Amino acid sequence: MRIVFMGTPEFAVKSLERLYLDGHDIAGVFTREDKPKNRGMKLSFSPVKMLALSHGTPVFQPASFKDGKAAETIKELCCDLIVVVAYGKILPKDIIDIPPSGCINIHGSILPKYRGAAPVQHAVINGETETGVTSQYISEKMDAGDIIFVKKINIDCDETSAELYDQLSILGAELLGETVDAIKHGEVIRIPQDDSEATYAPLLTKEMSNINWNKTAAEIKCLVRGLQPWPVASMMIDGKILKVYKVDLSENISGKKPGDIISYGKPGIEIACADGTVMICDVQAPGGKRMSAADYTRGNPLQKDCL
Repeated sequence: MRIVFMGTPEFAVKSLERLYLDGHDIAGVFTREDKPKNRGMKLSFSPVKMLALSHGTPVFQPASFKDGKAAETIKELCCDLIVVVAYGKILPKDIIDIPPSGCINIHGSILPKYRGAAPVQHAVINGETETGVTSQYISEKMDAGDIIFVKKINIDCDETSAELYDQLSILGAELLGETVDAIKHGEVIRIPQDDSEATYAPLLTKEMSNINWNKTAAEIKCLVRGLQPWPVASMMIDGKILKVYKVDLSENISGKKPGDIISYGKPGIEIACADGTVMICDVQAPGGKRMSAADYTRGNPLQKDCL
């Protein structure tokens, strides 16, 4: 099929690779605008742009769809299908209506749960034990179009969003290959979503980082796992904000108020929470590197009331 692909981050790379490997004619790739990066503020290409350029595929980076120029470009590309994977922009109706085989999206959840920009992270934060990827037709309402296929995967109790993200990118590429093949052969059955079962996964914010010790140990662990690689959970300790990368659950019942430090040493920093305690295992101090909490406290002895 002749396809226009739209995507930006690493999550979308496996899907674009799959389309190339399957022999589809990639007419053009749309990705977000280049961004300045690091101290030199040198413009950085998206992972999808890098892959497209390596294949000699034309790349388009419109700042907006409002002026109609992107729609005209897509018409000129004469594609059969538009494929969207983590592009970062919502397609207007004038673009959705262009390709004869429609516009499809690979979404990182089992729709209609977790519609929105951060489905992988919110699934982990909310303690889900299962998630997946969904192929769907794009509609004007975000992530609400008819479902084509779904693939599911279990979430391990220690798995971070970053680790799950990598697994889902591979699963999403597999699903995309199967979906495009089904569309090509006219074998798709569209399944409308039940909007009453929809939940939402908005963009993450830095304000979500601060650990609330009034939460349960399981909720705190899920937050720490879910906020990686960004913005990363954090806590204030001894006047410093530490990023928290790993916690273990504890069976201890301390009787202390949430936020009290119970102990610290080789296992880590044990802190009281709503239903017991959690063990802080890996941290990062401002300007420092990630390290074990034990190594941190060896160089920074704590007072038990320093939270």
